[in-house]
Order: sequence, then C-alpha cells, then structure tokens
Amino acid sequence: MELTTDIAKLQRIAKEIRYGIVKTVGEAGAGHIGGAMGMADIFTALYFSILKHNPKKPEWSERDRLLLSNGHICPVLYTSLAKTNYFDPILLKKFCTISSPLQCHPHLKSIPGVENTSGSLGQGLSQACGLALSYKMDNKDNRVFCITSDAEHQEGQIWEAYMFALKYKLNNLVNIIDRNSIQISGTMNNVMPLNRLKDKLVSFAWYVFEIDGHNFSEILAALNKAKQVKDRPSVIIAHTIAGKGVSFMENNYKWHKKNLSKKQLKQALAELMPETK
Repeated sequence: MELTTDIAKLQRIAKEIRYGIVKTVGEAGAGHIGGAMGMADIFTALYFSILKHNPKKPEWSERDRLLLSNGHICPVLYTSLAKTNYFDPILLKKFCTISSPLQCHPHLKSIPGVENTSGSLGQGLSQACGLALSYKMDNKDNRVFCITSDAEHQEGQIWEAYMFALKYKLNNLVNIIDRNSIQISGTMNNVMPLNRLKDKLVSFAWYVFEIDGHNFSEILAALNKAKQVKDRPSVIIAHTIAGKGVSFMENNYKWHKKNLSKKQLKQALAELMPETK
C-alpha cells in the first residue's frame, strides 16, 4: 500500500483510529481500552509509514510482520487493520461477540493481518525471535516488529528472549515497548516497579531508543534508524499516555479495562471527533 511521512496526515489518521477504538469498545461493552488508545500513534506510524505490507495480499511472502504480544490492546490492532482495508470495518461491530473473528485477544488466522495468537503475557517477543531467525536463515529481507507492554517485562520469558535475540544477532527484529507505567491493578511503581528500564536493556546489549510515543517525528526517526542497525536487535521504549485523547481516561490505570457508560461514550466520541466526521 502507499505509505506516507506526512505528519499532519498521520496525526489525523491516529485520531480516527482512536475514535474507532472508543466506538468499538464502547458499543461492545468489553475490551481493554487504555493501552489501545495509548498506542494509536505507534500503530499509525507502522501501518501507514513503515511496514512493508499489502492488505490486498495479506499472506504476501515478502511482507514485514507485526506481532502483538500484549494481545489485550487488540482494539488498536483491529481498528488499524480495518483502516488499512484488511477487512470490512463493519466487522468491528462484532468485537468480542460469540463466534466473531475479532475476539478480546487475537488469534492467528482469525482475520487477515493478525500474525500471532496472544493472550498470555510475555510470549510475543519469543515468537518474534523465532520468526526473525527463520528469515535470517532463509536470507530474506523481511523485518519483524513486536509490540510489548512494559508490565510484560515483569515476566522472565521476556528477558530470555532478549538473550536469544542478541546471541543470533537478530538485526531484523525491533521490539517496541508501550511504556505507560500502568497495569490492570494499579501503577507499575505500586505493583512491581520496573526501574531503570533503559539501563537494563543496554546491559542486554540491544540497540536502545527512547522516544515520546505520541511524537511522530520521534517515532518515525527511531523506526527508520532501527532499520540501519546491522549488528544486533533494536528496542524502542515508547513513552505513552494510557487513554490518550480522552480527558477522563488519560493516565488513569482504572481505564486499563473498564466499560464506558452511555454518557462517557458520548463524551469520549465528542472529544475524538475526526475532522472527516
């Protein structure tokens, strides 16, 4: 598909995706909304500016892969896929319903564009390592991007994957960490602090970027520079605001997963109303 580096256009798309997330989750009365809203800019940058992909040929062998490890934020994945025409947006109305391909956690082959099954946290980076290694073994140029949450880094398997990726010099792998510092039961500082995250990642010898996850200039610069790293994998710590774009949600861990009342849904949609609506 045609990609863009027009920041104003990307900002407009991200706002439309947030609108779609709120509408999808709000009407379903289910789903994790906070993290999904916070990652809308990252997903916009990936699908509309960075990834080599073709919605008309979702199984294209030359495509880049985007794996979602923290599968509970799938409303942003589904909305992004619908926005890029992987499937009819009307399916978003069936989010989290029985027999729907759009479940509250995604599963492989359920819908075009979903590249992995996720639900149990801490596993996605290992899946990404396996894919990235397979591409290197086959001398292919495909790149693998993995989305992880900061709270997933409380799990040991994540750090095993970091060691694996370095050993095999997976320079075709980029891990993007949603650093919003909240989880379902509170702030990370109160539940299980993840202090000096950048220092930890540097000690594992990955190439580390730290960015504002809502600044498209920084997002695009980091993603493009990661493509140039030749000797090791890259990780991007993206500082985000959970619930970004809706005043009563922002930075409130209670909106990690919470249903909207009719009044709240109306207010949220009003705050996010895209220019085209």
